[in-house]
Amino acid sequence: MCGFIGFTGGGDSQLDQGVLKSMTDAIAHRGPDDADYYKDGFVSLGFRRLSIIDLEGARQPLFNENGNLALVFNGEIYNYQALRQELLKRGHAFSTQGDGEVLLHGYEEYGPGLLNKLRGMFAFVIWDKSKKELFGARDFFGIKPLYYAKMGELFLFGSEIKSFLHHPGFKKELNQRALEHYLSFQYSPGPETFFKNVYKLPPAHYFTYREGELEITRYWLPEFHAEEDKPLEYWVDEIEKVFDDSVEAHKVSDVEVGSFLSSGVDSSYVACSAHVDKTFTVGFDNGQRYNETDYAQELSALIPVKNISKIITPEDFWGNFAKIQYHMDEPLADPSAVALYFVCNTASKHLKVVLSGEGADEIFGGYNIYKEPLEVPWYDKIPFPIRKAVGAIAGLFPAHRGLNFLVRRGKKLEDRFIGNAYMFTEKERRALLKNPTDAPSPAQMVKPYYDMVRDKDAVTRMQFVDLNMWMVGDILLKADKMSMANSLELRVPFLDKEIMALASRIPTKYRVNSENTKFAMRKAALRRMPEKWASKKKLGFPVPTRVWLKEDKYYNIVKEEFESANAQKFFHTEKLIKLLDRHRAGKADNSRRVWTVYTFLIWYKQFFPEADYAEKK
Repeated sequence: MCGFIGFTGGGDSQLDQGVLKSMTDAIAHRGPDDADYYKDGFVSLGFRRLSIIDLEGARQPLFNENGNLALVFNGEIYNYQALRQELLKRGHAFSTQGDGEVLLHGYEEYGPGLLNKLRGMFAFVIWDKSKKELFGARDFFGIKPLYYAKMGELFLFGSEIKSFLHHPGFKKELNQRALEHYLSFQYSPGPETFFKNVYKLPPAHYFTYREGELEITRYWLPEFHAEEDKPLEYWVDEIEKVFDDSVEAHKVSDVEVGSFLSSGVDSSYVACSAHVDKTFTVGFDNGQRYNETDYAQELSALIPVKNISKIITPEDFWGNFAKIQYHMDEPLADPSAVALYFVCNTASKHLKVVLSGEGADEIFGGYNIYKEPLEVPWYDKIPFPIRKAVGAIAGLFPAHRGLNFLVRRGKKLEDRFIGNAYMFTEKERRALLKNPTDAPSPAQMVKPYYDMVRDKDAVTRMQFVDLNMWMVGDILLKADKMSMANSLELRVPFLDKEIMALASRIPTKYRVNSENTKFAMRKAALRRMPEKWASKKKLGFPVPTRVWLKEDKYYNIVKEEFESANAQKFFHTEKLIKLLDRHRAGKADNSRRVWTVYTFLIWYKQFFPEADYAEKK
């Protein structure tokens, strides 16, 4: 696992080694083992390495036989050995034993067609000296990040945005459209970022850049085609077989591999299948609801495997939050990101590579919200205009479980479900902001994905939206940034092409039903672990922010930010204080909304400290 940075068209900066080194040093946490650089007057490439495979060789940038192609690559190609043999038979000569060189020779042989031959997680860029062309690609699910920026003749690309800030030609400006999106989603959705003119290459896309022209192409799309004629036992057998194959592929390494372990079925299934020597767990000292270490230690003893755990104190959580948002590059208001930071930090003291359970919920149907369309099915038979009117009336009253049902079912699926988080509606966020923008509504943001699966059932449509939005913007963002902040490689065996191909064939009734979510997957997991873990209800990673925000100490920390000059620049601060006060008084659970705004303000101070300093002067 590594990090890279590059640019072309930078004028005098192409000749300045100091610029390239400074940009590369900004992501040293991604690869503390080694660094190297390449400049040819047209392009500059910088690389930081965390050595996992071919520890002594495989330094990057890598070059092909005649030096015409140069590669920088972040990730792992799990089928590289088979591809290497195929390319050797076609006459290619290899100088390393690593997986990166497969990309170079594979691109020579197949061009963009290489991408669909790969199995793994990756972001890479190849510079073709003869064509004066850049080719870059991101993996199927978006496990590894790839950012780019175009500012006049300058074109930058890399693993993290923070490295761009060290280029003299980079103009740092806040993108307020991104703030508006973020207030609804709790993350930055779509290609835009919080920095103007900086974009994320979407998952399963590649780009070519030549003579100032950028072209982006999608090369893969997950598709659902349920096969209703096969029994449950068939799917359980297939899940077990394909998952075991994926886990073995994800264990390929020249260093020790461990596994994360919570109380949930996903990480438990990984840990029980991987036969690693160590598992890692974190929890909070706020009662059993917020502490999963007992579950993890009990399962570890059954496997058996050594479990290493840490209790996160409130001081740990709040004291490191600013640093965590800096590592995130863009604000992410998911409190579990902090827990992930600490479990990564704990694991990094013992090894370099861990397996984790991300992706199972999106692929196999694990979120509790996916059961919503199956509840009270007769209600959906009422004509929509009537349901809409009932929902509008119910929305006038204080929130309550029964009334919430009427409000949600009074909206079409495309309007009520934008992913696992829906913080502020378009109307609410515009009322909160002093300067609303022309940002599209949340429903407009997810519409392209709903349109792709318009002929599917509601549960499948929700999964598809999450695969393309929530998983990329929240789940995988924090997985990459929190592991890399601790120089740790995090691998996700559920996010494998072969597993996706299988899951896309499983009927909805075996994914989500009245009995449980991830139904077929849990049956497969039951073959490896007791029902206590296999059937455990989905909790996410519970973090006690709602409790802390009612305590004077942490209430006052947040209130100070809500009354700050930065807050006044963007928000009607009296409305922020009202949200916070109503939460402390127990009149409404506003913890996630409060945390969303607070997170942005903390992030803003990390990347725009000059604005904060100017206000204080």
